[in-house]
Amino acid sequence: MTQAKIPVDLILSKLAEEAEKVQSRAGKASEVLLEDLDTAIAQTPYEVVYQEDRVKLKHYLPRTKSRYKTPLLVTYALINRETMLDLQPGRSVVERFLDSGIDLYMIDWGYPTRKDRFLGFDDHINGYMDNIIDFIRERHKVEKVNLMGICMGGTFSVIYSALHPEKIKNLVTTVTPTNFDTKKGLLHVWMENIDVDRVVDTFGNLPADMMNLGFLLLNPARLMIDKYVGFMEHNDNKQFVENFVRMEKWIFDSPDLPGEVFRQFIKDCYQGNKLLKNQMEVGGQLVNLKKLTMPLLNIYGKFDHLVPPEACDQLVNHVGSKDTEDICLDTGHIGIYVSSKYQKEFAPKIAGWLKDRDHIPPKRAPRKKTAVGKTAAAAKKPRRTKISNK
Repeated sequence: MTQAKIPVDLILSKLAEEAEKVQSRAGKASEVLLEDLDTAIAQTPYEVVYQEDRVKLKHYLPRTKSRYKTPLLVTYALINRETMLDLQPGRSVVERFLDSGIDLYMIDWGYPTRKDRFLGFDDHINGYMDNIIDFIRERHKVEKVNLMGICMGGTFSVIYSALHPEKIKNLVTTVTPTNFDTKKGLLHVWMENIDVDRVVDTFGNLPADMMNLGFLLLNPARLMIDKYVGFMEHNDNKQFVENFVRMEKWIFDSPDLPGEVFRQFIKDCYQGNKLLKNQMEVGGQLVNLKKLTMPLLNIYGKFDHLVPPEACDQLVNHVGSKDTEDICLDTGHIGIYVSSKYQKEFAPKIAGWLKDRDHIPPKRAPRKKTAVGKTAAAAKKPRRTKISNK
């Protein structure tokens, strides 16, 4: 029997070929990494038209003639930054909204300091958000605005719309947690048993570095190993490197989270699931989802490891609106906003949905007056506490 020979020449030839490829790629990578890189984010022009304490309101400069009667306010989460919606020219939700003719505003929550640790849901929702929405309504001379919320900002938007339905024309929620009674997603499991009082009493505001570490540990193989392996495999591609650095800039540009916001978010939502049960109180008012009678578009990701579909897909079944739409996209928490594929679907879908509901209804007849000469609605309206600018 003839013994099989080892093809030494072929093996050496392949090794030499691969070594030559590696050397060539390393040379190109050095050139890419040593030259000037365009890694700026949030480049779409805007102006700050309102500011209260650390919170700013951005108004994006129009790129085309406005095609909507109602302006759109986007409310991002207090975790990470709203700049994710405008990572780079050509890959920007902001640009797509502007190109659709939407008059676009966005809340910049800023960077909380130690004095902000005592500001909770009421301060942010009935304070900052309400003041901003009143400012936009007055600026545009409209009774209602369109409101879009993202992640925790979506939870805030749901609460705000339930407390102030008379000010919201259409509500869009994206990757918004509203059902917290689920074991899907490691974050929900962790938050169910966390001693939030001890955390807040120890740190005050929740440190951004602690949050980032926690998010990385939710999927360490992909978020701490795979993506950097991918970077080494493609670091000879200038466009890939620039996009990678932009995303890293956004990920690690993380504000601290106000302590009382974190406390109520964990206790009332993750541990109590009070929002979906209509048991949550904000500013002494009960949040009743049946008061969400405005049109509702609810979008979330099928592969979202932070806010799984089970945390999002119950909302439309609990609101009072008869005009609802529920959309689950085959992507993750961030992919909805930044992936090339969903850039072509996400913003255009929202723009079209809002356009279909942009008509101005006829004015209602005057309401019946109470015995003291005020309308019934005015008589019952709670006093809103304004947050000082000082």
